[in-house]
Amino acid sequence: MLSADSLKDEQRLPRVPEPGVMVIFGASGDLTRRKLIPALYDLAAQRRLPMEFAVVGVSRTEMSHDDFREKLHDALEEHRSGQISEDVWESFSKSIFYLPGDSKKPETYKELKNFLTRLDDERGSEGNRIYYLSSSPSLFPTIVEHLGGAGMNREEDGAYARLVVEKPFGRDLESARELNRNLRRYFEEHQIYRIDHYLGKDTVQNILALRFSNGIFEPIWNQHYVDHIQITVAEDIGVGTRGAFYEEAGALRDIVQNHVMQVLCLTAMEPPVTFDAESVREEKVKVLKAVRPIPEDRVEDCAVRGQYERGWVFGEEVKGYGEEKDVAPDSRTETYVALKLFVDNWRWAGTPFYIRAGKRLPKKVTEIAIQFDPTPHTPFAHGETQGLEPNVLVIRIQPEEGISLKIGAKVPGSGFEISSVNMDLLYGTAFLEEAPDAYQRLLLDLMLGDPTLFIRADEAEGAWGILEPVMRAWSRSKEVPPYQAGTWGPQKADELIGRDGRKWRRP
Repeated sequence: MLSADSLKDEQRLPRVPEPGVMVIFGASGDLTRRKLIPALYDLAAQRRLPMEFAVVGVSRTEMSHDDFREKLHDALEEHRSGQISEDVWESFSKSIFYLPGDSKKPETYKELKNFLTRLDDERGSEGNRIYYLSSSPSLFPTIVEHLGGAGMNREEDGAYARLVVEKPFGRDLESARELNRNLRRYFEEHQIYRIDHYLGKDTVQNILALRFSNGIFEPIWNQHYVDHIQITVAEDIGVGTRGAFYEEAGALRDIVQNHVMQVLCLTAMEPPVTFDAESVREEKVKVLKAVRPIPEDRVEDCAVRGQYERGWVFGEEVKGYGEEKDVAPDSRTETYVALKLFVDNWRWAGTPFYIRAGKRLPKKVTEIAIQFDPTPHTPFAHGETQGLEPNVLVIRIQPEEGISLKIGAKVPGSGFEISSVNMDLLYGTAFLEEAPDAYQRLLLDLMLGDPTLFIRADEAEGAWGILEPVMRAWSRSKEVPPYQAGTWGPQKADELIGRDGRKWRRP
């Protein structure tokens, strides 16, 4: 019989998933090469994958198993930092297979089903299936329909069948609802895993750790002590080779609807009763339901968009958005978004959440800044507190991941001058280890059947519902204010926050 200490040690051991097969549709694409295979390789190197695990790539490109493995090995060398262990790769690559086929044709699924049955016999994968949709979103309904038609969606004899859907989850509220209807025709909600890699970042999960494992923050994490909150997702790069995609999406769909709204939910949510999937996701949905609706005829009061034009970034002159590849010269697509939102519930009533996201800004940074109310009264002379600012708690998601708290302190010397200083925690130096890639964490949770860090249908639809009036108003307007590359966005964004007597942080 195990002692109490032995039982605790056993519970702390990393869990290894059940045997199974991950089928990747669109396996010749960029996501498989850059993210999925490197993440699975790292899990294999850490012995977090079962011996009876296999990966089957499906795509139209004609390739043999060995050809596919060779391409993935080259991609691993290109996209993964750190030394590759050839021994680990040799062992892991034996579990990788490839099946050429058109995902629009039923015969592809008949062949795939037979191939998976053979793998069950050869590798002992026990009928467990993960279907990863890494193809174009337009193919999602077709793939799901064919999986259902072939009976590959069924969970029988204790085996599981899980469906992974990459963002974007639709283009607007109606298309998101239609996508969810299509998915649920053949798969139950518990089988569907909508993946947003932001939720796999350790620093995003640390928002919950900071809030709910430290008793000093919860009493002041509300409208009684917080003046406002700023969420910034800034990139110094332009659209690069993604011009065609960006013309269809824009910053609102590409960044705000998913990444930013998820960060907003984690910042504003109530403590869950327990840290399980349904409790956490239920609290996030409550936040989305509490966000004050934006009247379509008042969008300009709380939403600003912009598009970068030619400018200078890190001393180098860069092109404007209209000059980028696959972008129309007269494009009205936004590359910058600023929003002012309110969460109308007991905790946050009256506290504004300012959000900004954009490309070609001065630096790459993702952060949450909670600015607290100023002290009600300072006994010091005015001249002694000129360098004093309100307390600000900054959660840096990337880069330089960590936490910073701005406090007032006396400047050394014989006088009594007070200035603001930062207390900093850097995760890299505090824990002396590199955070795992987001996909590594999410793929492991997927295989373990833990949906906590995946998005539920009503979460995706709730985020679209908040932004729908903004999208409709912008579709009728031809005005997209320009901002020079290398600056912090259009002047109207400064005016948006300036009307409330506040200003954007300079990270």
